[in-house]
Amino acid sequence: MAQEIATLAGGCFWCVEAVFDDVIGIESVESGYTGGTVANPSYKRVCEGDTGHAEAVRVAFDPDVISYDDLLDIFFHIHNPTQLNRQGNDVGTQYRSAVFPHSPAQEASARAAIARAQAEYEEPVVTTIEPLAPWYVAEDYHQEYFERQGSENAYCMAVVAPKLQKFRKSYAARLKRQTA
Repeated sequence: MAQEIATLAGGCFWCVEAVFDDVIGIESVESGYTGGTVANPSYKRVCEGDTGHAEAVRVAFDPDVISYDDLLDIFFHIHNPTQLNRQGNDVGTQYRSAVFPHSPAQEASARAAIARAQAEYEEPVVTTIEPLAPWYVAEDYHQEYFERQGSENAYCMAVVAPKLQKFRKSYAARLKRQTA
């Protein structure tokens, strides 16, 4: 089967990218911006919160190795989908929880994944399903950020590393590389 694409927003794209980089069946992960109204937005402009864009990732995956449903379950495990327009201390619509389906089948899967996630939380899941919108690749320094800068960046050590550790513990069988 041919490669498929998933577009997901779950807070800071460094966090989401770091996790999906570790998953078997993932061929590539690209950080970027989608869902907004300004063409070619910059990181600075998106962070101002007035473009409507979400920090997001585009995940290219092999559906013969990992299903879209499994990707969504991982996605809901690695962020808090009950926080409206935020993830922890990252606040603003650019940090919203959203799925941008590439097909009607992906949209149906997203609705089912939201229902599965809702069963895990007392508060309402606020993840939105939004129309696929133009994709803008984030600046080069954002790509593979945790891999390159994680140990030198206080935010990464405080926020990204714990999420990655939680993921690795819960999904050990899905890791590309085994960790200690």
